[in-house]
Amino acid sequence: MARKKQYIEEEVIQKAMNLFWKNGYETTSMQMLEKEMGINKFSIYASFGSKNGVFLASLKCYKEKLKVITEKLKNSNSGITGIQEYFYDFLDFSKENDLRKGCLVTNTANELNEDSDKDIREQLFIFTNYIKSLFHKNLAQENRLSDTKLEELSDYLIVSMYGLASASRVFNKVQLDIYIKNIFNNF
Repeated sequence: MARKKQYIEEEVIQKAMNLFWKNGYETTSMQMLEKEMGINKFSIYASFGSKNGVFLASLKCYKEKLKVITEKLKNSNSGITGIQEYFYDFLDFSKENDLRKGCLVTNTANELNEDSDKDIREQLFIFTNYIKSLFHKNLAQENRLSDTKLEELSDYLIVSMYGLASASRVFNKVQLDIYIKNIFNNF
């Protein structure tokens, strides 16, 4: 007879997500996950298969939490202003107490190399393209941009978002406000 789980998967994944978000994928060990999640390695492997499986579930949890601001951007009819609001909303989203944790996706992407897990790379790519598509949709509301310019500006904004996510871990609010202001001065 199978043993009943003594934990709720959503709760332990939330804990794992926060650990990956804070420490990064590579630095987070199975021992750290075991301690943070409050379950043993056997349970981790039984539920998620591997550290990669825990991370992929954590990434799904992160995307779900981020929906608070991605849905706002998705439903925005404010063009460039809606995108700029997303940048500021992200800063609020990524803040924990007085610290900003950046973006789980960006933090992980900064660790990638040619040996990185294919599934993780693919999920990061899918997520990044989704956000880029939201930027594209909002830029298209401006009506004055050619298809080529829409694509160029969408690329510019997703790269700028990666920059903001990384910078948010180091720089203060005034510096980040100047960064965002200068990004949107180009429009």
